[in-house]
Amino acid sequence: MKLTTGSTLLAAGLSLAAVLGPQATAAAAPACPDVEVVFARGTFEAPGVGATGQAFVDALNSRLPGEAVAVDAVNYPASLDFEQAAQGVADASNTLESLAAGCPNTKIVLGGYSQGAAVAGYTTADSVPAGFVLPAGISGPMPASVASHVAAVVLFGTPSPLFLGLADHDAPPIAIGDRYQAKTLELCAPGDPVCSPGISLDRAAHSAYKDNGMALQAADFVVRQLGQPAPSVPSAQQAT
Repeated sequence: MKLTTGSTLLAAGLSLAAVLGPQATAAAAPACPDVEVVFARGTFEAPGVGATGQAFVDALNSRLPGEAVAVDAVNYPASLDFEQAAQGVADASNTLESLAAGCPNTKIVLGGYSQGAAVAGYTTADSVPAGFVLPAGISGPMPASVASHVAAVVLFGTPSPLFLGLADHDAPPIAIGDRYQAKTLELCAPGDPVCSPGISLDRAAHSAYKDNGMALQAADFVVRQLGQPAPSVPSAQQAT
């Protein structure tokens, strides 16, 4: 389900433009691949899956030899106008519903980084907060039947309640839907000011997911969710 969180979320005293790296291009999708990654990039990253998303996709591909892994980049502005993130929730929801209907044997992996993690998280929501008015293009939660087609959800640097509250007190909470909680991995780098508890100014931590090993950790998690043994990869990551 796509929810909007207000136009000032990422203007809460943190300039994420300085910590986000260049973005890599997503791969073209086969008609009905074995696995499809639907990933939402972070703020200010160019259209595509972003640097963190590409690191995760690369790690996943290396762990699934012989499998057809397609990538679908969530289409939304990823700007400081956080209300426009609703476009990403609508796009992600439509993509998941289309895949579930048209490619029922494809295993879907939903993911996102930073603002994109919020987009992905809202997409899984199974209820609308009381009194919250849905933005245009969103009619409500995805059908319950879609959840069985989603093998895993991976979120990097999800905005914390404190971060959301400082930026916009009207922002609805990011609540992973009940049908997705057991298959969701949320990763927060130590000191990341967007997702860590308390106040942190370690901007570098927020851009570290692409090379701090957490992309590998997420890929291992997905492989296990797909029912395959994950390779042994040294890990120095912290999950939340």
